[in-house]
Amino acid sequence: MSGLRLVVVSTPLPSGGRRVRAGREILGLAFGARDVEEFLRRAGLEDVDVETSELIEWQGGGPDVWPPGP
Repeated sequence: MSGLRLVVVSTPLPSGGRRVRAGREILGLAFGARDVEEFLRRAGLEDVDVETSELIEWQGGGPDVWPPGP
């Protein structure tokens, strides 16, 4: 990922999971904070603390809010 872009973790979906994107790039559908960490690692951001980083915008709840899976 070139340069630092805001990572957005969307509002929890009723069907389970939260969409994760960096800029216009969709990184994936996360079902927990560890998924977000993995998506960031794959995007070249390996040492980001998903719970405290200002790089991440959590919508509809923070890193401790996850809907039940399907």
